[in-house]
Amino acid sequence: MRLDKYLKVSRLIKRRTVANEACDAGRVSVNGKVAKASVDIKAGDIIEIQFGTRNVKVEVLDVQETVKKDEAGELFKYL
Repeated sequence: MRLDKYLKVSRLIKRRTVANEACDAGRVSVNGKVAKASVDIKAGDIIEIQFGTRNVKVEVLDVQETVKKDEAGELFKYL
């Protein structure tokens, strides 16, 4: 699954367009490398997102096309 779509489905970022813009600005990295929105995400990847002064680091546990709001937190684990 594409990185921008995963960020939206997992509810780490609310909208796909915002996720896309964050990737274009170089604020998202996957496994230590700055990533474009089209990067393929799989279980076990480490995603780091810079939100202003705060950094969020998560490990991908599962990849699903759609998920209910209360189950979105099960797709990743905070590090």
